[in-house]
Amino acid sequence: MDFIIYFRNFTPHMRELKVTIYEHAWELPATLEGNYFHSPELMELCERTPRQKPLMAVVTQSDGKVVAHLLAIVYYRRSWLPPYLYMNVRVMGEGVYHQTENHNEQQLFGLMAEAVTERLQNRCLYIEFSHLSQKMFGYKDLKRMNYFHVKWMNIHNSLHSRTPEERITERQMRRIEAAQERGAVTKLVETHAEFRDFSRLLRRHNWLKPRRYLPDDTFFEEMMKSNRCRLFITKVRDKVIGCCACVISNGDMYLWYSASRRKSYAIYHPNAVTIWKAMKYAHEEGMQHFRFVDVGLPFRRSPYRDFIMSFGGKEVTGFRWFRISIRWVNAIASWWWRE
Repeated sequence: MDFIIYFRNFTPHMRELKVTIYEHAWELPATLEGNYFHSPELMELCERTPRQKPLMAVVTQSDGKVVAHLLAIVYYRRSWLPPYLYMNVRVMGEGVYHQTENHNEQQLFGLMAEAVTERLQNRCLYIEFSHLSQKMFGYKDLKRMNYFHVKWMNIHNSLHSRTPEERITERQMRRIEAAQERGAVTKLVETHAEFRDFSRLLRRHNWLKPRRYLPDDTFFEEMMKSNRCRLFITKVRDKVIGCCACVISNGDMYLWYSASRRKSYAIYHPNAVTIWKAMKYAHEEGMQHFRFVDVGLPFRRSPYRDFIMSFGGKEVTGFRWFRISIRWVNAIASWWWRE
């Protein structure tokens, strides 16, 4: 389905642009490349994953050259406790830009965001844009489309300038070393049995968190086959007490999901041991940064944020943008989260 959008104040180059929404990876132009979170590879994987539907917005010039593209993923959500059934859309990052000599990236982003919004606004409960590279990126266009922003925490560890050992706090390092001396061992998931243990712990840990979406097991399996994902598990005497899933994109490693039995095995600090192993692996493999995908709201007191910061990362406040399809609910949320 095509969306051709014109803006009065845009340059002649912008008026020649067309935004096309693709539902299948095989339909995409052959020139798309770049960030994994907006790649044809991820789109194809999402097509094969139950309860996911990807949509790629592609901006092209009149001569057919691709200018930018952006991947949006529709998630079909269901649960028995609490009972709910709905769809939501998530876009991670602002997309990929190919030809920017005559075009403004923020204007291109506005074109793609508007096309996605027009296509999906009445088909899902809400649309979310997250992990934009700059705090004010797309601010004007998203506001115009009645999105409201929520302050969100982003934390990353730079691995190219200093080693993880030089950044981690002494207290956290002592905890990890003590846990390892007691028998906690973290390793990459390599066998089917280890993958089953990883999946079981991850789903048990998150089943009471209604906002946290967990993909089907086939999603992680296919990502591992494509060498885009690393799964870690921490064991103590054959008991899995921690796990995490990391994604590799553009020389960075992203901690996407994690789970642990931190109360049952508190003396082993399973969450800290597992993340530390993943961070060490990223450094050894020459990754530039280790990024935490979902830190949470910037509350004054946040035990999870304090835990992550103990590894010596950099804290940055950004925005997540939401648009709820129920107008009066969106109006109330916009008023509540106003600046």
